[in-house]
Amino acid sequence: MTEKKHKQIFIHGAISSSFIAESIQKHSSKTNIGAHSIFLGQVRSDSINDKKVIAIDYSTYEEMALEKMHELREGIFAKYPLTCMHIYHSLGTVAAGEICLFVFTSAIHRKEAIDACEEMVELIKKELPVWGKELFEDESHQWKVNK
Repeated sequence: MTEKKHKQIFIHGAISSSFIAESIQKHSSKTNIGAHSIFLGQVRSDSINDKKVIAIDYSTYEEMALEKMHELREGIFAKYPLTCMHIYHSLGTVAAGEICLFVFTSAIHRKEAIDACEEMVELIKKELPVWGKELFEDESHQWKVNK
């Protein structure tokens, strides 16, 4: 029995603006789409206990995370009449100011695209087994708590 390979969502390092632009451009020929909703998660330079975050180092157990992402995607597609949905999450070190999460939903109408995008972002933050270690300018670190 062959195991189904799940869609790869992980990108090593930051998600570049050119990658995001190319993803959007690829949809210009899909004339059945009336709306897109895009969420871009960016690493913040928070100050925690008087220490400045300079980056986040993301890690995961990919096989488990891809299985969970497949489950989350299927649930969103079952709930909303989407034309398509693309999700990319960084692994490795992403500096403050860089993009670490890109969620892109498309539908015939805006409400479905917006609602699906928002719900998917919340599910990723709550349920996807990806961990972030905040790296501070003094070379110390701590595990990030999602909010």
